[in-house]
Amino acid sequence: MKDAPTDGEGKKDNNPRGDMDSNRALPEPDLRQTGPSVPAGLFAALLVSVLALFGMGTRYYTHGDLNLIHSVLSLFFSVNLLVCYWEICLFFRRDYIERRTDYWTERQRETGRTPAGEFLASRVPLTRIFSPTVWADAWATYAQYDSSYADRRTFGFNVDIGNGFVTPLPTLMLFAAYTFDFLPALYAGILGAMVFWQWVYATTLYCVSFFVAKRQTRISRLQTFIFIIVINSFWVLCAMLGLYVSVRLIMDGNYSVLGY
Repeated sequence: MKDAPTDGEGKKDNNPRGDMDSNRALPEPDLRQTGPSVPAGLFAALLVSVLALFGMGTRYYTHGDLNLIHSVLSLFFSVNLLVCYWEICLFFRRDYIERRTDYWTERQRETGRTPAGEFLASRVPLTRIFSPTVWADAWATYAQYDSSYADRRTFGFNVDIGNGFVTPLPTLMLFAAYTFDFLPALYAGILGAMVFWQWVYATTLYCVSFFVAKRQTRISRLQTFIFIIVINSFWVLCAMLGLYVSVRLIMDGNYSVLGY
């Protein structure tokens, strides 16, 4: 007799399709957790807000002012750090994500609810708030709009894994440099030019691959606009702003572009 599959953390997963309770979108092992909990979407928003406000608040404390470009890039860096963690979860929970993608497909068929919205509204126990298995469902629900994330052979799957492992350190360095101007402007500009360009290129190529593969034919135009165009436009536009800042840092030799 075969052993029951695990949930990716060494625990037996006797319900690989996931719990079907109408108010919870978490796997069965997570539902048995007791204690305080928080909606997944609210926690993600709070985490991004805290990181971004920390950067802006630190600048105000040390320099006595705020800067629009610095504020926008602080938000971008904060979002990327969260997404990098999710992308690392994508790599380590790839088998689990494939199973949960089937669960969300069936659940949407039975309930008519939007998978992404239901997951973000689901309550996560604080004891499991950083569980890779919990956040793997972010990809299982997104796979309802782009099946790339349930297929490890695709460009979208692998480019996001690359971003998750490669960009956290450069993101933190640029976040700190833009806030404290501790790096020489030339070095910060060179690092930024490399990182921001790869975000522009990789995100644009991902969008091209999505439409070349005709994945837009499997979802509605509204879903294509929201989940593909809007979300990825944030990455491209912020990265293009970062490229402008990087070029100015190199050419000016100082942080005047950020108001210093």
